[in-house]
Amino acid sequence: MRHDAQMDEKPEWLDESVPDWLADFAEVLGVDPPTYQEIDELLKLAGVAAHASRRQAAPVATWLVAKSGMSITDAHAFARQVDSHA
Repeated sequence: MRHDAQMDEKPEWLDESVPDWLADFAEVLGVDPPTYQEIDELLKLAGVAAHASRRQAAPVATWLVAKSGMSITDAHAFARQVDSHA
């Protein structure tokens, strides 16, 4: 399954292989693939985690968001708060 146009407009900086791979992985998992906006928000959240701690924190932070059920936007705000306490 390929990332399709119904999701939203792809940012110029995003390599097409990223949403394509994510769409294929989402299909295997039985979930909807992320929109381009969600990809962008998750990468920003990962950036906060990586800069506040180490790069290894980035993927785990995004997993925690999924596990919590919180919106990416809300989680990003909480991540910035944790960063400001460091």
